[in-house]
Amino acid sequence: MITIFDLSAFVWRTMTIRRMGLCVCLALLTFSPCITSAQQKKRDAQPIQSEAGVSVEEANQLEAVITTELGVIRFEFLPGKAPKHVVQFIKLARSGFYDGSAFHRVIPRGIIQGGDPLLKDPQTPRERWGTGALNQFADEFSDLKHVRGTVSTVRIPAQPNSDGAQFFICASPQPQLDGQFSAFGQVTEGLDVVDQISLAPADSNGLTVKPVKILNIKIERKKPEPFKDATVDEMRKDVLLRTSMGDITLEMDPELAPEHVRNFLKLVASGWYDHTAFHRIIPGFVIQGGLGSTRAAGKPHPADKWVHKLKGEFSRTALHIRGVLSMARASDPDSADTSFFIVLGPAPHLDGKYTIFGKVVDGFDTIELIEKAPRNGETPIQRIELIEAVIKQ
Repeated sequence: MITIFDLSAFVWRTMTIRRMGLCVCLALLTFSPCITSAQQKKRDAQPIQSEAGVSVEEANQLEAVITTELGVIRFEFLPGKAPKHVVQFIKLARSGFYDGSAFHRVIPRGIIQGGDPLLKDPQTPRERWGTGALNQFADEFSDLKHVRGTVSTVRIPAQPNSDGAQFFICASPQPQLDGQFSAFGQVTEGLDVVDQISLAPADSNGLTVKPVKILNIKIERKKPEPFKDATVDEMRKDVLLRTSMGDITLEMDPELAPEHVRNFLKLVASGWYDHTAFHRIIPGFVIQGGLGSTRAAGKPHPADKWVHKLKGEFSRTALHIRGVLSMARASDPDSADTSFFIVLGPAPHLDGKYTIFGKVVDGFDTIELIEKAPRNGETPIQRIELIEAVIKQ
């Protein structure tokens, strides 16, 4: 009699998940189905198949695209930490190994586990879910932390070098797994899909009532970050803001604030600002927009992975006068990221403290309409949508 364990057999005494101020303790039950020798032979008859090899250098330029029945998850590889696992996953995905399998085990807002080829067969007995394609190659433990979005490999607990094709994704930090499972990737898009899968109905062992199908896993080249290496001359662009109240044209000033212009153009080119809103109006002072939270239902965007804090590029000569485009921030001078404002009147108290990176060159009539829009305090009563932001050719 051979006993096969999946991820949840690892002794997780408790998992503490802090979410919205609540502390939830989740205790995982051990899942250890007994497999007969005949069943073991059938399991072993599904070996890991692979194509020609892929170099670590190539892996750095690739990402996995997991298409599930609930949405798409993308993750980048970390070959510097687990090169053999990365190369193996790419080989398997390219060979179609994962297509038609499923996520079969979940912990609400904790982890999702999938990739068992046995799940391709809808007739596979429930007690065998999670037992396929294990014990295939050696561990590659590293200093990578199991944080939200970490992609790691399932292994047989207490059995060294028993990693296999199955993998799991962390929906929240799981520090108790650090140094005990081989982490090899990080989700860059689709964490909302990970969350949704983690909340799938499941039994007391965490097995989903119905597996969440993995339609396919494709390997693609990473999406290049727009304007990442652009020169100042290449960033001399005009940007058209199409709003629900009319158009506004902005002229970038990359000589004044090159990194803020680079950031703004990157977000425009990736569509990040589309369907956000102008959320703040102070007549005679500013109109402000550019928050991701103003997108419908606060949905995440694929370009969220490129959003980061910007070091202030304050000017001693540029002035905050009507039509100037400047970047909003918190109290930290280096905390600007996406939110911008257009100045409606002289604001000398902002000079040298907020980063000016452009100006309005057309659409002042639209700005006036927005400035006069009915509001409740500083908030527009009716949504003023930034329908689309595009770089003019």
